[in-house]
Amino acid sequence: MEIILNPWPWYVSGPLIALVLALLLLAGKKFGMSSNLRTLCAAAGAGKKIKFFDYDWKSHRWNLVVVLGVIIGAFIAKNFLSIDDSVAISPETIKSLSELGFENAGQHYLPNELFGLTSLKSLVILIIAGTLVGFGTRYAGGCTSGHAISGLSNLQIPSLIAVIGFFIGGLIMVHLIFPLIF
Repeated sequence: MEIILNPWPWYVSGPLIALVLALLLLAGKKFGMSSNLRTLCAAAGAGKKIKFFDYDWKSHRWNLVVVLGVIIGAFIAKNFLSIDDSVAISPETIKSLSELGFENAGQHYLPNELFGLTSLKSLVILIIAGTLVGFGTRYAGGCTSGHAISGLSNLQIPSLIAVIGFFIGGLIMVHLIFPLIF
């Protein structure tokens, strides 16, 4: 039996996501990574210091199973279901990224210049980005996965507004802010 090491096509992964959401809906649960992380922080005792984490996290233990599943799934995908770490991007994009200082553009999904903590600049960028993502997630009442996957499937207008905001924010970052940073 040969294992296919290409990314799963949309017609396999999409219905699997829909199946998981249907099961969560039938169980009366809502999906979102930020709520999983909130449960993890509450279980670790953050509720003693911050009111947001002071709630009955034991009724949300299933969130911890989701976090564990993401970690295990990512490990399996990276180590057993991936051919290599290179990214199929156009030569023009590689050239543009090289001009911005990305030495190994197209070779890895996570470039060391952004995620490698190789300089004070990259550390500052990660701290600021993490703070903004954390604030945005809390302010929007959930993260991109919660709103885009779970919220939209429940036909929630606030989730539609949040997803539109995520896309606009992403476009502003890529086209306006990112070139200023690099």
